[in-house]
Amino acid sequence: MGGGAFSVVGRRVVVVGAARSGIAAAELLARRGARVVLSESRGSIDAAGRLKAAGVELELGGHTGTTFERADLVVVSPGVPLDQPVFEAARRRGVEIIGELELASRWVKGPLVAITGTKGKSTTTTLVGRMFEAAGRRVLVGGNIGVPVSAQVDDSTPDTVHVVEVSSFQLESAVTFRPWIALWLNFAADHLDRHPTVEAYADAKARIFACQQPGDWAVVNADDATVMARSRGIAAQRVMFSPSGTIANGFVVDGDWIVRRTPTTVDRLIPVSAVELTGRHMLGNVVAAAAVAAVGGVPTHAITDALRGFHGLEHVMEPAGRIGGVRFVNDSKATNVEAARRSIESFDRDVVAIVGGRFKGGDLRELRTALSAHGRGVIAIGEAAPLVREALHDVVPVADAASMREAVEKAYEAARPEGVVLLAPACASFDWFSDYAERGRVFKQEVQRLRDDVAR
Repeated sequence: MGGGAFSVVGRRVVVVGAARSGIAAAELLARRGARVVLSESRGSIDAAGRLKAAGVELELGGHTGTTFERADLVVVSPGVPLDQPVFEAARRRGVEIIGELELASRWVKGPLVAITGTKGKSTTTTLVGRMFEAAGRRVLVGGNIGVPVSAQVDDSTPDTVHVVEVSSFQLESAVTFRPWIALWLNFAADHLDRHPTVEAYADAKARIFACQQPGDWAVVNADDATVMARSRGIAAQRVMFSPSGTIANGFVVDGDWIVRRTPTTVDRLIPVSAVELTGRHMLGNVVAAAAVAAVGGVPTHAITDALRGFHGLEHVMEPAGRIGGVRFVNDSKATNVEAARRSIESFDRDVVAIVGGRFKGGDLRELRTALSAHGRGVIAIGEAAPLVREALHDVVPVADAASMREAVEKAYEAARPEGVVLLAPACASFDWFSDYAERGRVFKQEVQRLRDDVAR
């Protein structure tokens, strides 16, 4: 937690990027007495009137060097790369350049619970928040999911638990960010359109532990070699969880229960029957969330209570209906290869996967084994369709689609009579859609339209 020692009163602060995080940071800084300039490459933004009313000066249509030459502090939105040349003038003058998460963390008053990973962050963050709430704690959930932490600072109290999903983009600019509990779920190649190497991506993720102290906790995936290697030698107390259940000391699935094992005891926490989520990998997210909650002092009954009625998040292994014997599942948030692989492996057989979009890096050939065992076909969409076809055509039949409507129709025909149509893109959405959520909504709309057509 950051406390209140950090001051921006009278300082000239440049906020870069006018997405949700940048807007929240600019408004927070203005309320805290800074002279704020919000610099945005787009020529117009919807929040312009609101920001001007808050006293924020706008620089739209590009970033100018003079703006940064006069800055006392630069705050960067997560979507803005830190290596842009426009920042050089500020760097030469020794001006601090930080991210929105780092800024907000300097002012929050309560403990931070931070969750990162390549896959499963949003579901796990939501679950952890529910578990602390079920224990009667005052909780604010945000960060990379939902509400930026900057928008929560004014509501922060010493007894508020901030449960925060954090991305590599947010962590790479972290300086003093110190979680009370830090969870690293898993690691696989992703965001290589932004990070120069896989190692740089791992470096950014590992910063979640960088400022922790011996009184803090690091919850790590014992089954993930990168997570284990990058968490060795950290200051925090390291606690392990294992989705495969292979460790003798930590949180695992043991038969019909999620348990905490020690060398001498086995404490039952959650009956597996209480987990109402689709997909085997989702059980691993529950184990991780239970580990965080347990080390955070949440009683066992509250951990179980939080799971009741929780069927997951929209666009994450979300049931999207049936047409006859064909099931439709929306996993639009599976925006990298590892996430798509886990999605495909969640079903026994006869999966027709809709794969493609804007490729972010990784190796689509890593889907081959999963498709060979569980798949019936692939529908390739978006800019990455040629890459999808090249990687997978000799494992299962691959057909191209020029729209989501065509993709749903072709997938349905391929999945009949009793298969699964799974939207698991393994790619970003920005070629056809504004984000993964719009992609998922359009998928569901096309499933509904097809259902209506078939019923006629």
